[in-house]
Order: sequence, then C-alpha cells, then structure tokens
Amino acid sequence: MKILITGASGFVGSNLARRLLANKQVVIGLDRPRTGKTSQAPEGVILHEGDIRSKDIYPLFKGVDIVFHLAAKNDIYACQEDPVETISGNVHGTANVFEAARRAGVKKVVFSSSSVLEEGEERLKGFYAISKMACEKIAEGYRAAFGLNYVLLRYFNVYGPGQDWGRAHPPVMSAFIINVLKGKRPTLFEGSEENKRHFVYIDDINDFHMLCVNDERVNNKLFRLAGGRSVSITETWKIIKKLMGTDIEPVVKPRMASDIVVQPVADISDAVSLGWEPKTSLEEGLQKMIEYLKEEFAQGRIK
Repeated sequence: MKILITGASGFVGSNLARRLLANKQVVIGLDRPRTGKTSQAPEGVILHEGDIRSKDIYPLFKGVDIVFHLAAKNDIYACQEDPVETISGNVHGTANVFEAARRAGVKKVVFSSSSVLEEGEERLKGFYAISKMACEKIAEGYRAAFGLNYVLLRYFNVYGPGQDWGRAHPPVMSAFIINVLKGKRPTLFEGSEENKRHFVYIDDINDFHMLCVNDERVNNKLFRLAGGRSVSITETWKIIKKLMGTDIEPVVKPRMASDIVVQPVADISDAVSLGWEPKTSLEEGLQKMIEYLKEEFAQGRIK
C-alpha cells in the first residue's frame, strides 16, 4: 500500500512513518522546508518539501491509497497570537490536502483533530479550536460532495520520544523533564492540581493508526484517542519527579487569565469497540520519554 503523511518530519508523523515502514508500506512524506532543523522522518520515507496550501503538491498524491494529514500549526498560544496564519495553514491547508486527495482518487484521508474541541466553551473560542472544527467540517463536506472517505481522530495530549520540545511553548512533560536535566526549577501555575489532561502514548496512537489502514469500519467516523485516566498537571510533575529521583521543587506562579483550567472527559468507547485500547501506563511512557530526553541532553541537542 502507498501511504502519504503530511507532517512526516514531526513527532506523530515520524513515529507513524516508522511503524508503517516496519509493516512494509511505501511511505511518502510531505513537510514544509525545515530551515536549520533536522527532519525526524526515518530512513526509507520518500520525503518531499512543500506547502500544503499550494497546488504544487497535487502530483505527490498520484497512486496514493491513504493520506494521514498530520501537518498543522498546533501550539495553542502561537495560534492565538497569529489567527490569520492559523486559519491559513490549518484550514486552507486542510482543504487543499483533501482536494489533492480527491483529484488523485485517494481512498481515505485520516485527519488529526484535537481534544481541544472537548475542553469546554472557552476553549472553543480560541483560534486553534476554531481551525480544527472547520477542518472536521471540511472532511464531512468532501465525503458528502465527492464520496471521499475520512477518519477524524481527536488526540488527547499525545506524548513520547520525539515530542517537539524545542518549540516556543514546549509541551508540559518535556518542559518538566528538561528543567530537571538542567537543574532548574520547573513552573507550576496556581490551580494546576485541578487542571487535568488525558495523556496518551505515541505507540498506542499508532496502534489505532494501523486500524485506520486495515479496517474499513473506521471510515467516516470520529474517534477520541486518550489514555486510561486523566491526571492533573501537579500529579504529572510528581510522577516525573519520582522517576527522575530529584528533590527539585517547582516554582508556583499565578495563572494567566488566558490560561484556561480544563477537566476533559474522554469517551474512547467507539475506539475500544473496534478492539483498540491504550496499553502504555503513564509511568511506563514517561520513563521512555525521560530516557529519550536524557540522550538528547547528553548529545548536546538540548541547550
């Protein structure tokens, strides 16, 4: 099977590419030019640089069976600071990917949506959520108008080795671990004991990705993919502190008005009904992530 991944150099995309290659699939990667940054796409991916908003990408979709559309502007704070770029990249880019898939006769597009759409009315007002909601509607529109199959996946805080720790607003787990490696005190905000997340390990996400490749029952449906339990940001820090054997204590700062406390409830029953389940405990996944970041630090890639 021939599978195209947008965002193949990113965290989820590179891990997915690795799994697909191990299953003897032909993998085409599409990513924006990464000036000054090394691609994480594994050896074996047929990698192309391009803008998902450009019609120049259309020839890459020829002969492709399935598209995993993972490329997106996904830093919530950065999205809020630049609404126009967020809508351009996420919404225009997604419509163009679906159009490329339609013209090429692709069988299915798997779209990476977000748990931000499950986090209450205040979250839904943000530009990242607005863009993801629009993209889900685009998928439904292309099925209704052209019969193009889709799968919508609302990821709940995916983590694991390869997570993008270098971005302007690092994911919370990476930030905690890197601060400890540097001997610095991490930051917690007031209310962190009530601010919860459903973290889900990257390997478990890829188990469902493989279902998307091999099982037609997923077609034209939405699935929520989350770990087994929700944990507070405070509890997450305590687990990391224990696993790393540190006595560092966090700095507690007042919460910014724009930083919304959420307590999402992830209904994963539809995914479970197909035989999927999150298998990796939070402690096990965090230990693997710590080992990965320790190596990055030892190699001097974390400054």
